[in-house]
Amino acid sequence: MDSELAGNTTDYYSLEISLKQFEKISGLVYQIAGIDLHEGKEELVKARLIKRLRHLKLSNFERYIKYLNDDKSGEELRAMVDVLTTNKTNFFRESEHLDFLRDKVIPNFGRGPIRIWSAGCSSGEEPYSIAIVLFEEIPDIAIRDIRILATDISDRMMEKARKGIYDGEAVKTLPPLLKQKYFESSYAGSRQQNKVSPMIQSMISFAKLNLMEEWPMRGPFEAIFCRNVMIYFDKPTQERLVGRFWSMLREGGYLFVGHSESLTFLKHEYRYLQPAVYQKVKPSEADQKKRAGIKGK
Repeated sequence: MDSELAGNTTDYYSLEISLKQFEKISGLVYQIAGIDLHEGKEELVKARLIKRLRHLKLSNFERYIKYLNDDKSGEELRAMVDVLTTNKTNFFRESEHLDFLRDKVIPNFGRGPIRIWSAGCSSGEEPYSIAIVLFEEIPDIAIRDIRILATDISDRMMEKARKGIYDGEAVKTLPPLLKQKYFESSYAGSRQQNKVSPMIQSMISFAKLNLMEEWPMRGPFEAIFCRNVMIYFDKPTQERLVGRFWSMLREGGYLFVGHSESLTFLKHEYRYLQPAVYQKVKPSEADQKKRAGIKGK
C-alpha cells in the first residue's frame, strides 16, 4: 500500500474531491452497503473522509482510492462505510411508534417466544427504549422468553451500544422515573455517565450486520424496527429490503419505518396502519383479484 511519510504537512481541509473520485467512492459504498450517495453529496463525503486521509497520512483522494483498492483485508472499506454512515438517534425517538408498541402490539403477545429486531440500531438508544417499554408493560417479563436483536453495520456504533453508557445530554429527555429505574448514574470527573441497567442489557443481543448481505437469523419476529435507514437506499434496494423483512416477520407482525420514509411508492404486500407503521397480513381474495387486474362480478 502507498502510504505517505508521517511528517507530511497536508492542509486536509483545502483538499478537493473530483466528480470521478466521488463516483468511485460512492460506487464502492453502494456495492458494499446499498447506500445511495447520489450527486450533491460530494461535500458530505469529502468532509467525512478527510479524517481517514489524515489518519492514513494520505495527501489526496486519488491516493486514498488506491489505498482502498490495494487493501486486500477490506478493513479500510469497512472504516470508510463506518464514517459515511449517519448515526443520529436518541432515546424514545419518534415516540408514536413506541406508543403503538405499548398499546397495540404488546397486548397481543402470546405466551410463546417473542422476538423483536432493531435493524440499524446505531448507538443503541432504540433497542434500549424498546426494552424499557417492554419492562414497563409486561409484569412477568423476567420469566418470559422475550429477546431483542439489535444490529448495525458500524463497528464503532456496535461498541458504544454494547457498553450502554450515555452522557447526561443523551438521557436528559427521559422521564426522571425511567432514568432512575433503568440507568445507573455515576461521574467520571465532572462528566456524568448513565449506564443502562444489567436487566435491560440482558434482554438485548447486539450484532454487526450489513443489511445487504446474508442474514444469519431466521425469525420469526413480532416486530421489526428499521427507522431512518432506508432513506439512504435507492428504490430497488428499498423494495428488496422490505421484501426480506416480510419473510422474517410472523403473520400479523409489524414493520416500523422512519417518519421520513414510506412504502407508498414501493411494491410490497404490507397493510398500512398509520404513518410509518405496516403489518404483514395476507391480502383478502378481493385484494388479490384487484392486484391481478381481475374484475369482480
